Amino acid sequence: MIDEQTKSSKGSFWRELPILLGVAIIVAFLVRQFVVQTFFIPSGSMEQTLLVDDRVLVNKLVYDFRDPERGEIIVFVSPDSWRSTPEHEDYIKRVIGTPGDRVVCCDPQGRIQVNGHPLDEPYVYPGNKMAPQKFDIVVPEGRLWVMGDHREASGDSLANYSNSNQDIMQATIPMDSVIGRAFVLFWPFDRGTWLTVPDTYKDVPAPTSGG
Repeated sequence: MIDEQTKSSKGSFWRELPILLGVAIIVAFLVRQFVVQTFFIPSGSMEQTLLVDDRVLVNKLVYDFRDPERGEIIVFVSPDSWRSTPEHEDYIKRVIGTPGDRVVCCDPQGRIQVNGHPLDEPYVYPGNKMAPQKFDIVVPEGRLWVMGDHREASGDSLANYSNSNQDIMQATIPMDSVIGRAFVLFWPFDRGTWLTVPDTYKDVPAPTSGG
């Protein structure tokens, strides 16, 4: 019985290195394109949860299997009317209302209500009101109502609702514009944390048929 063994000739590693590098580049491209991508935070609209120049990882695959949920932080391609300049394309905000939800500001304690449930939002920027102005809307089918955690410095659904003469379609974003969910703050390392959904959203009831 002959014991056969594989042998590698001298220099084979260097011949194979370009192939290995090519495969690594392709895999990295596919991961970035379809699975996970890094994004940096360009403004203070999500303070104090996310600060300027923070880096987050965004899961680009999750919403292929389900819709965005209340309380999640998402990255999306902004409507043209939201942009201060054409290149400001990708926005990051928190989902407050999903299709059919009635979102109202505010209850006697100044809290936003979703389907009658008041939200306790400790992540809102210190000193900010939960919303800079009163509103009462129902989120249209296939769209999302999103807000920044720095409520008084965010070009979000409420800001665009006001700027568009209360046009709910201008104020909300289509779900198919969502790139993915920001799930971890990874830079700077000393502030690294999972971006989880706050407990207050667990008790939000489903919307009624009439909004």
